[in-house]
Amino acid sequence: MKSKYLIDTVILIDHLNGIKKATNWLMKNGSANSVISVITRAEILVGVEKAEYFAVKNLLDGFETLPIDAKIADAAAEMRKKYKLKLPDAFQAALAKVNNLTLVTRNAKDFKKEMDFVKIPYNL
Repeated sequence: MKSKYLIDTVILIDHLNGIKKATNWLMKNGSANSVISVITRAEILVGVEKAEYFAVKNLLDGFETLPIDAKIADAAAEMRKKYKLKLPDAFQAALAKVNNLTLVTRNAKDFKKEMDFVKIPYNL
């Protein structure tokens, strides 16, 4: 895997909502340098209107999608205990950490400052 970034759901939601800072970051770093998780894929698709479904699905299909396996589940459990994360956030953090990726999110509230593999590329 040559990717550097795991994109959190909020970045893609911002992009889909027309937030230029998200779009600019995605254009700069794109699918060649980034992956998403099965969590992000599901969270995005559940909120998409029927008319936009195929366009959004095509966007998501442009990213490699990382699965959750037993190794990731075990790491997520440890991170959830250590950092008191919500389970989806713990899975995102575990996927990033285990795969040596930077988790790109705007969610500074839930991801702890001591998590040095988390990057906040912009603020709103």
